[in-house]
Amino acid sequence: MKTDGAFCRFVGPLQKHVYLILTLPIFFTAFTFFVDVFTLHITPCSENIAKSLNHRVDINISNITASRTENHSDLTSDVTCHEEANNFSHGKATYMTGLLIGSLFGGAVSDRYGKRLLLICCSAVHAVATLIVAFLPYVPVYLTVRGISGAASCAIHICTFSLGVEWSLPKYRIWPPTLFSFIFSLGMMGLAGVAFLTSDWMQFYLALGIPQILFLPLYFFLPESPQWLVLNKRMKTLEGYQNRSPEDKHYLDLLLESVDIEKQKSLTEKTSAKTESYFANFTSHTIQLRLFVMSYIGFASALTYYGICFSVGSFGVNIYLAQFFSGLSEAPSLLLPFLLKRWGRRPFSMGSLFLSGISCMLSLLVSKFCDMPVLVMTLALMGKLCMQSTTCVSLLYGIELFPTVIRQKCVGLVSLCYRAACIINAVVTPEGGIPLPAMICYSSGPIIGAALCLFLPETSGIPLPDTVQDCEKQPRLKLSCSARLPKKHKEESDASFAKETDMKNQTECSPLSA
Repeated sequence: MKTDGAFCRFVGPLQKHVYLILTLPIFFTAFTFFVDVFTLHITPCSENIAKSLNHRVDINISNITASRTENHSDLTSDVTCHEEANNFSHGKATYMTGLLIGSLFGGAVSDRYGKRLLLICCSAVHAVATLIVAFLPYVPVYLTVRGISGAASCAIHICTFSLGVEWSLPKYRIWPPTLFSFIFSLGMMGLAGVAFLTSDWMQFYLALGIPQILFLPLYFFLPESPQWLVLNKRMKTLEGYQNRSPEDKHYLDLLLESVDIEKQKSLTEKTSAKTESYFANFTSHTIQLRLFVMSYIGFASALTYYGICFSVGSFGVNIYLAQFFSGLSEAPSLLLPFLLKRWGRRPFSMGSLFLSGISCMLSLLVSKFCDMPVLVMTLALMGKLCMQSTTCVSLLYGIELFPTVIRQKCVGLVSLCYRAACIINAVVTPEGGIPLPAMICYSSGPIIGAALCLFLPETSGIPLPDTVQDCEKQPRLKLSCSARLPKKHKEESDASFAKETDMKNQTECSPLSA
């Protein structure tokens, strides 16, 4: 009965309303996130290239001399078209740069003006930018709009994941990121269907932009974060949410009670950490080692994940089916909370990194010695699934590894390495192919990361560290928390769990919100 009651509180009426609306922007951002996969196939110049090539093939041999000048002009036109198409392929780099810029201002703006307002504004910008590309298919416009879309998309994910987590009780805050990651994979599959059903550039981008405009009014019915309302003393708005129904009032009372506990603990920690020197904290060998390992894992994860995502068309399989199965391969991420509860952070991270590296290595070997494109794609997508799971866990793992006094700074440095790898990957392989050196990096990088995890402690069930000294006391070997933690620390563990889950508001389990 107690479980049933908790489940009813977890799916309160207002919370259902919040989750339903938040799935829409997540679904639509998946469209523009991987739109560059189909760029070379739908550029305005691509049809002219095909027509010109067919024209040259059908030339009559007896008229070769007479048509030599015409063929030369066609060849020149083809070269120009190919150059223009290649310029469109640089949209990945500008989009990734936009994601980096969005991560710099998204959190600060949402804290100042509210997550709901920023989500509505960025969703409108995201939709309008998609429609602009439909009517202005020029390289400068396309690259500029891709950068704007990247910044808007990152801000949308920051607000969406934060709202989902802040509207959940501490015990269930792992589920909104898992649900949104699944919705994002559905958007990846939907992109393949849209690309398959449309025939040219304008139809493709209109099909991507018009649904965003149509669903935009629904975002105005989205409630604001209870935490933000309390911190900014918007109590009348909060009372309006409580008066919707008795279930909503009961759920919000529980939610506000957890917010008060977390706020009091946070103030206590800030007071006790005033005398600490930030630079002194970073000189600790324990912090330096953890920062190096987590930064490397973030860099390798982004390099492998996005390298495979943007190269699904190079596996020798139909590009539409490849993109569909690329999204489908991430669906098992729904099992992530159960796996973490069973295995813990470090063993799961080591296993997923190792499996990702082995899968990419087998994919490389099969592609070189066997003509089996389906098997190559299957192995590569298996590596992508493992890497996506690693990214989700590493964000949570990083929060638990670093002390409170410098946690946000350390997580920010890890995220910076993640974004830098995204940009490098887009610049090195702009056309989406996977050269041999890149595939070797995709396979060896995760395996090295799995070995580096041996230097990290298991943090599952252990209170979050507040100081560097707490980090140095954490055990290196696997710890049986239920047997070794004294009973007198039980209340501390429960209170720290509330704080631990609240930190996920800023960085959540998606490759997009690092």
